[in-house]
Amino acid sequence: MGLLTGCVQSAVFPDVNAATARVLAADGFDVVAPPQGCCGALSVHAGRLEEGKTFARDLIGAFEGVDLVVVNSSGCGSHLKELGWLLGDERAAELAAKVRDIGEFLADVRPRARRHPLAMRIALQDPCHVRHAQALPLASLPSLGRIPALDIVEPAEQDLCCGSAGIYNLVQPEAARELGDRKATNLLATGAQAYASANPGCLVQVSQALRRARRPLPALHPIELVDASIRNVGAARLCAAARR
Repeated sequence: MGLLTGCVQSAVFPDVNAATARVLAADGFDVVAPPQGCCGALSVHAGRLEEGKTFARDLIGAFEGVDLVVVNSSGCGSHLKELGWLLGDERAAELAAKVRDIGEFLADVRPRARRHPLAMRIALQDPCHVRHAQALPLASLPSLGRIPALDIVEPAEQDLCCGSAGIYNLVQPEAARELGDRKATNLLATGAQAYASANPGCLVQVSQALRRARRPLPALHPIELVDASIRNVGAARLCAAARR
């Protein structure tokens, strides 16, 4: 299977890609990350549709030889699942049909690697590009639910956007800040030791809001929790090494 490494994920959260590859390999899958460019999602968000289409067309060839394309950035995954509609050709539709969010994929397969206990409370923040765009609410919950001792809580107003929304936080910073602060308040109310979200934009946006509140929390991708459980890292080490 192919792994989409993503522009933001590769640059800002490369550990998420490494964790994704380790989990898939531990569960018995052959993973390749072919040379690849931008998928075009950010261009489309910015209204630069033709540029986005060009990026998407260039990406198709990179993944034509794989059975599935696993994506750990929900904004990218949502975009790729719409390529058949966006580009209107057979090759694009074939790629779109291969795309799986990593949470979606792990929910449908039986794990091979042992999951060790991870004794901590984690607040699961559901990205809009998973919950709404892909219609996969709490897609990461089944894979997280297999981790012994992990206490998973949901913040209030899960349907509420955190304010990242592609490039919304760049073009509408004041409104985005209000949304981020509201999301941070809801996360803190859970009493969680850390929070997890399956989109890099959400991790950046919510962590900024938590820092403004002077109550930063370790920020994790759900796959990093699965990876930590497989490798028996333990909650203390995981949180100590996490971004805030």
